[in-house]
Amino acid sequence: MHASLIQIAVNPDESVNSRRERAASLVVAQRGADLVVLPELWPVGAFAYTAFAEEAEPLDGPTHDVMAKAAAEARVWLHAGSFVERAGDGTLYNTSLVFSPEGKCAAAYRKIHRFGFDKGEAVMMGAGEELVTVALPETTLGLATCYDLRFPEQFRGLVDAGAETLVVAAGWPERRRSHWTLLAQARAVENQAYVLAVGSAGTHAGVEQAGHSIAVDPWGEVLAEAGAGEEVLTVEFDPARTATTRAQFPALKDRRLGLAAPR
Repeated sequence: MHASLIQIAVNPDESVNSRRERAASLVVAQRGADLVVLPELWPVGAFAYTAFAEEAEPLDGPTHDVMAKAAAEARVWLHAGSFVERAGDGTLYNTSLVFSPEGKCAAAYRKIHRFGFDKGEAVMMGAGEELVTVALPETTLGLATCYDLRFPEQFRGLVDAGAETLVVAAGWPERRRSHWTLLAQARAVENQAYVLAVGSAGTHAGVEQAGHSIAVDPWGEVLAEAGAGEEVLTVEFDPARTATTRAQFPALKDRRLGLAAPR
């Protein structure tokens, strides 16, 4: 598979509409890729809490429409990062959408673990409740967003649901970049799965972003890593290697805890 991880920069001087169109252009430029991934909350900025309510949109709003069109034009599977969703009851969610090469919405994932320690996202947004996987022709994706990366039980659940490639859209701060790399490799090793972790660049509401999007194989080896600025990180990987790794070193079969009780 050929994946393109678009580490887009969020510039406060650029309007949300302009950034949507620019992101769409970057997606279309990846024609020939199998999978394209954008980072977390790139329309507004992951730490731009004061703009969340104003920029919130329905599931089928402007971001949905622009990204659906871009996926269809590029003929790629597109994980469109995440945006601020306003649900019908008014609740805000940090929501990711995945589109097929035909531009159809194949999945929506609401971020389960909200960051902020009783501030920011943690109090402004609702928590997702469902694990989400997406079956592509070559591999099954398991979806996670930023802070989720710190909760290994979510990734175990995704593996139990059939995930072979774990995709993490993030707006990770530079001051904790070492954790970003460490956790991406840990999730790959312990789940014997590929991890494609896509961060954003720039500064969101005064918080410098880490960038350094990363692709890790099922043995924890880094296949590719971006720098700090805006760029498109491309990576080639063999989805079959997940099954091969699990067969060669069948650690997942030896799990004793967290499994359903026998009948």
